[in-house]
Amino acid sequence: MVVEVSAKIALLPGDGIGPEVMAEAIKVLNVVADRFGHVLEVEEKLVGGAALDRVNSPLPDETLASCRDADAILLGAVGGPKWDDPERSIRPEQGLLRLRTELGLFANLRPVRVHPAMVGVVPLRPDIVEGADLLVVRELTGGIYFGARGRREHASGVQAFDTMTYSTGEIERIARVAGRLAGQRSGRLTSVDKANILESSRLWRSTVSRVMRDEFPEVQLDHVLVDAAAMYLIQRPTCFDVLVTSNLFGDILTDEASVLAGSMGLLPSASLGSDGPGLYEPVHGSAPDIAGRGIANPIGMIASAALMCRWSLKWTAAADCIEAAVACVLEDGARMADIAESGKPLFSTAEMGTKIAEAAAQLEVDTEEHQETPCVPT
Repeated sequence: MVVEVSAKIALLPGDGIGPEVMAEAIKVLNVVADRFGHVLEVEEKLVGGAALDRVNSPLPDETLASCRDADAILLGAVGGPKWDDPERSIRPEQGLLRLRTELGLFANLRPVRVHPAMVGVVPLRPDIVEGADLLVVRELTGGIYFGARGRREHASGVQAFDTMTYSTGEIERIARVAGRLAGQRSGRLTSVDKANILESSRLWRSTVSRVMRDEFPEVQLDHVLVDAAAMYLIQRPTCFDVLVTSNLFGDILTDEASVLAGSMGLLPSASLGSDGPGLYEPVHGSAPDIAGRGIANPIGMIASAALMCRWSLKWTAAADCIEAAVACVLEDGARMADIAESGKPLFSTAEMGTKIAEAAAQLEVDTEEHQETPCVPT
């Protein structure tokens, strides 16, 4: 049975290639919404450098209000060399950090799956990457990115400082998200820290251990130091299923893990809170060097739209359809510049979006919607 459901989406195309890949995600979303009887209400707003140029704020009040009122948020990318002067007091990235804080988006989920059709693109041996399918749960509103920072006079000159702090409450809530997700998957969870050096990591390790012991006894928990985790991601990525880690470590490890999939351009992410709208964005950033050239890979943005359908809108049939369409197109040999293979046709950004939209319109999928277990505590 097809049920007509309306959803209000805040669109934040942002900077660089953001508007280009966003256009293709909307193209695909419109197809699946029509197919499954859903109604999309979209409202486009400024964020990042584009907002700085127009209204001198990386997150205008109007944008924040639209996001608060939405069922979900789609974000393209923010930042670029135009705004990279380290002496600037206002930067595009500040808008994104404020948005996470204002909406309480403390859990960043980044799935990394090696698609069989992409094994030949990955710069690692096939026997290493085949079957890799992991999910990184990154704490998003604490740690060094949100700690006290500044500069001060020092005997040897100017001293800069950034402070990494975590409370038990911040660690407990991200551990619960990871525990729940691990329980939905293989039941294995790896917590990544630097407990041999950092006091914040010692608190992290003891708190995650307690939450798993008391609330998720069925989950098998391992602790791995961040430097070892970075090595294992390349040596034996299939040993991981769900990983949970802090803001800084998660930022670095998820970029490294993107290599396993073949390209950053393929990967989505979701940022979720206890309530309110989730924010969905590709992991690739604004890529200003290729902006406007029609070669940006839209799959990460399109896959982020699929996560939005699955986790925020509960449009599971639509999400299945989008993900199946992406898989079908890759299996058929369609390639972008970042995942080029000899003898296979290269598509532009718009052509790839159109091909995925056409596949989504034609594929046979289950039209029954079903409710998924929420990813975050309420």
